[in-house]
Amino acid sequence: LANTIHNDKWSLNGTLIDLGSDYRRHMSGGNLIINSLDRDQDTGIYQCTAFNTWGTILSRRATLKFAYLDNFKTQTTRSAVSVREGQGVVLLCGPPMHSGELTFAWIFNEYPYFVQQDSRRFISQETGSLYIAKVEPSDVGNYTCVVNNSITKGKVLSSPTPLVLRNDAMGEYEPKIEVHFPDTVPAAKGSTVKLECFALGNPVPEISWRRTSGVPFPSKVKMKNSNAVLEIQNFQQEDTGTYECVAENSRGKNAARGRISFHAKPHWLQTMIDGALSIEENLFWECKANGKPKPSYSWLKNGDNLMAEGRVQIENGALSIAALNLSDTGMYQCVAENKHGIIYSSAELMVLASPPSFSKNPLKALLKARSGSDVALECKPQASPRAISLWKKGNEIVQRNERITLLPNGTLKIANVTRRDAGSYTCIAKNQFGTASTTGRLFITEPTRITQRPANMEIIVGESIVLPCQIASDPALDVSFSWAFNGQLIDFHGDADHFDRSISGDLMIRNIQLNHGGKYVCVINTDVESLSASAILVVKGPPGPPDTVAVEEITDSTAQLSWKPGRDNGSPITGYIIQARTPFTVGWQAVDTVPEDINGNTLTATVVGLNAWVEYEFRVVARNSVGMGEPSPASAKTRTEDSMPDTAPTDVGGGGGTKSELVITWEPVPEELQNGEGFGYIIAFRPLGAVTWTRAVISTPGVARYVFRNDTIPAFSPFDVKVGAYNNRGEGPFSSIATVFSAEEGKGNGFNFSCLMSHSCCFLSIGKQVVYWEDDTKPDTVGKVRISANYSAVNVTGLKANTQYYLALCTFNTAGTGPQSTPINATTKKPPPGQPPLNVEWTMIGSLLTLHWDPVIAMETEAEVIGYLVRLMSLMELTLSSNDNYLIQIKALSEGGEGVGSEPIHIHKLSTLAISSLSSSCVH
Repeated sequence: LANTIHNDKWSLNGTLIDLGSDYRRHMSGGNLIINSLDRDQDTGIYQCTAFNTWGTILSRRATLKFAYLDNFKTQTTRSAVSVREGQGVVLLCGPPMHSGELTFAWIFNEYPYFVQQDSRRFISQETGSLYIAKVEPSDVGNYTCVVNNSITKGKVLSSPTPLVLRNDAMGEYEPKIEVHFPDTVPAAKGSTVKLECFALGNPVPEISWRRTSGVPFPSKVKMKNSNAVLEIQNFQQEDTGTYECVAENSRGKNAARGRISFHAKPHWLQTMIDGALSIEENLFWECKANGKPKPSYSWLKNGDNLMAEGRVQIENGALSIAALNLSDTGMYQCVAENKHGIIYSSAELMVLASPPSFSKNPLKALLKARSGSDVALECKPQASPRAISLWKKGNEIVQRNERITLLPNGTLKIANVTRRDAGSYTCIAKNQFGTASTTGRLFITEPTRITQRPANMEIIVGESIVLPCQIASDPALDVSFSWAFNGQLIDFHGDADHFDRSISGDLMIRNIQLNHGGKYVCVINTDVESLSASAILVVKGPPGPPDTVAVEEITDSTAQLSWKPGRDNGSPITGYIIQARTPFTVGWQAVDTVPEDINGNTLTATVVGLNAWVEYEFRVVARNSVGMGEPSPASAKTRTEDSMPDTAPTDVGGGGGTKSELVITWEPVPEELQNGEGFGYIIAFRPLGAVTWTRAVISTPGVARYVFRNDTIPAFSPFDVKVGAYNNRGEGPFSSIATVFSAEEGKGNGFNFSCLMSHSCCFLSIGKQVVYWEDDTKPDTVGKVRISANYSAVNVTGLKANTQYYLALCTFNTAGTGPQSTPINATTKKPPPGQPPLNVEWTMIGSLLTLHWDPVIAMETEAEVIGYLVRLMSLMELTLSSNDNYLIQIKALSEGGEGVGSEPIHIHKLSTLAISSLSSSCVH
C-alpha cells in the first residue's frame, strides 16, 4: 500500500481469524504470532489482508503443516515369510500415519546390525519395503523396519519379520521388476528427481538406464545403489522425456518405463505500475506470468474479485476500464495461478479531478533568446482532465502563421525570432473545473561571436603557451568559459601546476609535458546559446626509450644488436647511439658501431672493438630534432667469446733479490684484457748474448713477480727478459725485451731526512728513490720518485691537501732496489682560500696609489689568512708612474700558499686625482 498508516487482518482457510477472542493468537506490526501450536486447530492456508483509506490488498498465501510420525499399530510378532533358496522376496514395512518426508532402514536380527544395500538387496525410500533379488542361506533371520521422520527426527520400529528357508531350492528364472516408477512423474524446475527400479531374479539381475529418445545422460545424472536409483539434479525443461529401466540376467530381461514431466509455479514476466489518471481517461493494465502448466489470471479490487461488466473488461492478464470516474480509485491486484502455486501483483489507481494550476510549472519571469534562433514557450498546467490552452502577447491572442506554431501539448513555438517578438506572453489554461494563467517576458539578444580562436600549434616539452579564446557578446547576457582537453573538462584546481585561465577566457599552459598533447576546446556558455572553438596542440619531445634490445649474435670482439623503436614524441627519430657497460667500467660508455652513424630508420647495428671473454650489457638511446631521449632498458647480460690474449704485460723489469737469484717483475694484465679462462704468464729469459730462452709459467693472473734461483747464476749479471700471456685458447704476444741484472751482494742504506710540506708537495733531503703512501695499514706504494745520486733533495708533487703521508727512501741500481728506510710521516697543509678578495677599490693622487678591499674569511677546510700579496703588472714599465697603465691583482697568503687572485684592476694614465673600483666601467 501507499506510505500511509494501514491495518491488517488474517484469515485461515478463507475464514477471518477473530483475534479478540483467541488467547493463542495475536498480531504485532502486521505479523501473526501463534502460541502453543495445535496440529488440529492451526493446520491450513493463511492469508493477510492489508487496508487503509486508499484501498485493500491481499498477501500471498502461506501453508502451515505439522510433521509427525505415529507408532506402528500392532507390536505383535509378524508372520514368518518362508521362501526357497534362490527365490526373490519382498518384506513389507507398512509405515504408520505420518506427515513430512520419511527415510527407511532395516535391522537384521538385532541393533546395530543394519541391512547393507548391494546389487542383491535394496530398500525403497518410496515404500520402505526391503527387496532381496535372490535369497541365500545367510539371509535367514529377523528383519525390523526402521522409519525416520526427516523433520521431527522421530524414529519408530516395526515388529520383526522372520525370514525362513524351505527345504527345496529354486532354479534360475528371468528378472521380475518389483520396484518401478509411475507412468508419469511430475518434476519441478531446479528440483532433484529420483527414480527407483529393482528386480528379483536368479541369477541376480543387472540394472541399466536409458532415455527412449537416445539422448545420452549429462554429467549431472548419477546412478546409485548398484544402479537401482537414477538421480537427476537441478531438473530443467530439457530433462523431460521417457526414461527406461532394464533388468537383465542370463535367463532374460525385462523393462519398465515412465515419463518425467516438467512443472513450475508461476513467476512474473510483467506487472502493472501505480497510475494517476484524470477522470474520463481510459485505464489499461496488463500483467504476464510464466509457469508450467500455463497459469490462469484473475483480478481483485480492494481484495474482492473484479468482474467484467460495462466499462470494465478483463481478458486473461489484461484489465481495461473506460471513462474513469472517482469511484474507480483503489488498490488493484493481478493474480496468476496454476496447480503448483499462486502469485499476486499490486498497484494503486488514483483518479484525479482538479482545475488547472501553474504552481509547479510557471513560465520564467524573463526568458532570453538569441536573435535568429527558435524559441519554445511551454504551457504545462496541472489539470484533471487536461486543460485547453491559448496564448496572448500583451492583450492580443497569438495567431498561428508561418513562424508561429501552437502544439497540441500547449507549447508555443516561434521560429527565427527577431526583436519584434520581444514582449510579455501569457498562457491561459481551462477545463471544466476552472481557469488559470501564467505570464513571462521574452527578451531578444544579439548573437555572440568568437573574435579570437585558439590555433593549432606545435610546441617543445617544457615550454609554456597561451591558447586565446575571446568573444564579443550582448551586455545583457551572462557568459561563462570552460576548457576541455581530449573530451574531459580541465580541473583548474586539481592541475594548477600546469593549467590556468584568464577572466577573458584564455587558457595558459605552463611547463608543457608530452601528455598535454591533444585537442583543446574552448566552450562559451551564455543564457541563450553555447559556442565552442578547438585547436590541436602537438607536443614535441625527445624520443621515448627504445625497447627490446637483444643480442642476436656475439663474437670475441663484436655483438650484433637489434631493438624496437620507442615513441618519437612528435618529432621523427633521426638516429641512435649504443652504450655498453661491463663489471670493469664506471657506468655506461658509448661504443663504436658499424654503421658508425645509425640513422633513425635502422633498428640493427654491430658493436665492434669489444674485449673477449667479458660480460656486456647494452642499451640504445634515440635522438630527434628536440634532443636525446631516455635510454632503453638494458639487454640481457651476454659474454663475448674467448680468444687467445692480445695484450702483453707491460713495465717488465726486475733485479735485486739475494745471491743466485734473478728477480723479474711486470705490470699484470687487467682482467678485462685476459680474453678467457685459464689465464697466466710465460716468463722467458736468457743471459745477455745467448740464443736459447729459458721459459717459466705462472698460472696465477694477479702475480707480478717471478724469482729464478740457481747457484750457477753469476752476481750482477745481465739477462734478456720478456713476459708473455696465455689462456686456454693459446699464447698471446710477448712484451719487448728488457735487460735485468741478477742479484748482487748489497744492503740498503739508512737515511735521515727532513720534510717541509706545502699543501701539495714535499721537499726531501738526499736519497735515490722516494716512495710514499697515505694509509700506513695498507703500505702499497701510491707513488715513487727517482733521482740520480748527485741530487740531495727532491720535490714530490701532486699530493692531496690536508692529508697525512708516509715517505721512505731506498737505493737502486741496475740490479734492483734496496731495502727501504724507516718511514716518516708528514701532513700537507690546508689549501689556501678559494675566495678572492672582493670589492677592491683604489685611489691615486699623483704617484701615490691606495688600495682597499674586503677581508678574505677562510673556510674550516682552508688555511687561515696571514697576509695579502699585491702583484703589479705594468703594461709598459715596472716603475710606478702616473703616466703609465697598470694591472694590479691581490691574493691572500697562507701556510698553504697563495689563494685565488682578485679580478685584475686596470689603472690607466692619470695626471690628476682619480678614484675607481672594480665595479666601475668608466675610464677617466
